[in-house]
Amino acid sequence: MNETTSRRLSVGLLWHSARSGNLGVGALTLGNMAIAREVAEKAGFEPHFTLLSMRDGDTDPIVGDDVAVRIINTKSILSPSGYASWVKKLDCVLDIGAGDSFAEIYGPKRFGFMWLSKALTIAQHVPLVLSPQTIGPFTKTPYRQLAASVMNRSHVVVSRDDKSLAVAKDMAPSANNIIAVDVAFVLPYVSQTHLRGGPKLRVGINASGLLMEEAITGRNHFGLSYDYAAFTRQLIRSLLDRGDVEVHLVPHATSKTMPQDDDNRYADMLAAEFPGVIRVPEFPGPSEAKSYISGLDFLVAGRMHACVGAYSSGTPVIPIAYSRKFDGLFGMLGYKWLTPVKGLDVDGAVNFVLNGLDKRAELAADLAEGMKTVQQRLDVYRGALHNLFMEIKAKRG
Repeated sequence: MNETTSRRLSVGLLWHSARSGNLGVGALTLGNMAIAREVAEKAGFEPHFTLLSMRDGDTDPIVGDDVAVRIINTKSILSPSGYASWVKKLDCVLDIGAGDSFAEIYGPKRFGFMWLSKALTIAQHVPLVLSPQTIGPFTKTPYRQLAASVMNRSHVVVSRDDKSLAVAKDMAPSANNIIAVDVAFVLPYVSQTHLRGGPKLRVGINASGLLMEEAITGRNHFGLSYDYAAFTRQLIRSLLDRGDVEVHLVPHATSKTMPQDDDNRYADMLAAEFPGVIRVPEFPGPSEAKSYISGLDFLVAGRMHACVGAYSSGTPVIPIAYSRKFDGLFGMLGYKWLTPVKGLDVDGAVNFVLNGLDKRAELAADLAEGMKTVQQRLDVYRGALHNLFMEIKAKRG
């Protein structure tokens, strides 16, 4: 083995995305690549990445030509010359599970792909790392048994919050279970903090297309105790009435194939209803979104990774919590400034946000303190990757 070959580390990035319109998924990809590259280079490797995921094409690619992209579909996952042959050529696979998709809540087809890709990786004797992600929920026996089987055979299972760790330990107590935090906290960006503190407060509202659609159709699958669409409109009205605020409508997830999940669609609608707002154009990628968010004085967001972008760039943020992943992540960091799923009406939710805006210095101090925990938790993940990479180096001799 020559020096170039011995230095090369082939890393698979399973269930990451290069072109997702949901910038949160892209943030996970870039964040996990940054961490893996850092650890690999410190271990003396030259990392090369292969991204393995479903086809998605809502945006321009966020990764360069040096990252190979393989598309997972029914044909490739079942063909001996498809997924299994791709994985066999890799030194290890880092599986992010699209952040929160290793669960039963998205239905049997999605779970089937999630599970089978893990099982095939293990069958090829390639070390599988479940990178920091939400684990579960798993309540039905078949899902629990299958999920536990791949967790028990993974090199390490990394939960991104305390609740996920509890689920993982309950389901797979013999697995190598550890806890870190969401890798999107290290998403690279260009700071625009110099834009803060102007004559008017720059307040961003990320109106989630998902939550707007749920409210307008009356489905409310997430069980919010208040009407999200009415809340968003009342909040915009209240902020504009203050006279000291610029309202920025900040999209963070777009979809050309699923308009009901498109932040841009509802940003356009709200901009037409409220001519006084600033309609922020669609971002080319997650780093650009985080850069813009870093220049806001305050953000209210229904997309979790818009919240993570704000938190990690020092922008006081009120997450609009609608699922366990919000409370799990931000609760672990001791951050109390998120709207509860239950217990508020529209007036109560609006007042909660306005109170946070008035106390934004307190929010900023809390998130600065929380970032210390973020760094500690990410060091745990870095340590797990370092150990794996050194094992690979030792096997090469």
